[in-house]
Amino acid sequence: MKLAVKLTIALVLGIVVVMTIYAWIQISNEVVLSEADAHRARRNGLAWLGAIESVWSREGEARARELIELSARRVGAREGAVRIISLAPDAPDRPQLSGEEVRTLEAGGIVRRVIRDADGQDWIHAWADIRTAAHPTGLAVTEPLGHEQTFVRMSHLAIIGATIAVIVICSLLVSALQLRLVGRPLVLLRDKARRAGAGDFSGPLRLTQDDEMGELAGEINAMCDRIADANRRVADETAAHLAALEQLRHTERLATVGQLAAGVAHELGTPLNVITARAELLVASTATAADAAANGRTILEQADRMTAIIQQLLDFSRRRGPKLGLANVEQLVARTLELVSPTAQRAKVRIERVATGQAFARFDESQIQQVLANVFMNAIQAMPGGGRLSIAVGARRAHRPGESSGAEGDYLCVTVEDEGRGIAREDLARVFEPFYTTKPIGEGTGLGLAVAHGIVAEHGGWIEVESEVGKGSRFTIFLPRSAEPAEAAS
Repeated sequence: MKLAVKLTIALVLGIVVVMTIYAWIQISNEVVLSEADAHRARRNGLAWLGAIESVWSREGEARARELIELSARRVGAREGAVRIISLAPDAPDRPQLSGEEVRTLEAGGIVRRVIRDADGQDWIHAWADIRTAAHPTGLAVTEPLGHEQTFVRMSHLAIIGATIAVIVICSLLVSALQLRLVGRPLVLLRDKARRAGAGDFSGPLRLTQDDEMGELAGEINAMCDRIADANRRVADETAAHLAALEQLRHTERLATVGQLAAGVAHELGTPLNVITARAELLVASTATAADAAANGRTILEQADRMTAIIQQLLDFSRRRGPKLGLANVEQLVARTLELVSPTAQRAKVRIERVATGQAFARFDESQIQQVLANVFMNAIQAMPGGGRLSIAVGARRAHRPGESSGAEGDYLCVTVEDEGRGIAREDLARVFEPFYTTKPIGEGTGLGLAVAHGIVAEHGGWIEVESEVGKGSRFTIFLPRSAEPAEAAS
């Protein structure tokens, strides 16, 4: 139920209670006044009875009857009647009185009774004993109750009508004020809160009333302005952070390119020697036309080989924006190994790769290639005296780190295992910290694994490390597996 409606109902109920109490008090006052009138009438009756008794004793019965008849003519039959009756037990006009009423008469009191006639009108009958009479005689007074009942009924109706009118008027007034001062402002406040919850902080809330609602609207507007400013600052800082992170990754990529350069230069040496030798044969002019054509084809082949090597290095070093897509991890591993293989040959590292065929996931190829290159180069550099570098791609169901109680997920795993120096147990927890390295000065920036860890985490995966000093290390890269085999196959 709406707050304005609740407040209206509460106020209306309060008004109803107050007016009901007021009506009850008014009716109670009417009852008290009626009882006071009855008491006054009783006193007047006793005074009238005393006068009749006095006249009866001084001037006789005839004078008393004359006085009673004169009073009856002035009052009129419609307003009541006063007459003298016999109270003798066998008198025909003696009223039917109870024993208690008889004792009241004998004690000098007045007996009152309400009797309804054949027309349905109520009359008050009063009897009193004239004690100065020589024989049992009484005074009977009859008075209609219609006027009093009409007055009481109209009074009650007037009180009830006034109460209902006050309740209706106050209810309408309270409802209008509640809707104007509470209901409408609350609706505007609710709508503003919903827009703010949805991220829309524009459009200030305008309430013209100068009260707590207006103050609340002003505070909400100020809060939304502060949140909007904070959001803009956060957006700017996020953009700056992403730019710095991208620059850091590019710097690390260029550092990897520098490490690969020596191997690439060695790789280019063989085709250059072949090209030089074939060119010398062509210059000597001693070869036949067929030999010259063969030498030219050899030169072209070696030039294409050199172009491919350089193009691979350029592709790896080029800055690109993030672009997620469905790709084959196995193919990406193969391309990355082509880049690092010259460096591995110079370091006398033997590469063994276990191929699994199609292993698809959604990732940014450029970023994941940087991850693979960093991990492969770390493994090669960990074996300065040569050794074996084992790489395998497979699928595994696993829990994310720190979520052992959650459901397992399907992941592609690239496992890189070397036979190098290994990592000390106290250093394992810090291998992904930026600028932390165990390599000699000049051989590493301490950013390679940190950048790799950040990229894999952004793709919803993680990197696990196992190592033993003197035996080697195993890095396992987890990437969420794609659920689109049909698209991958196509």
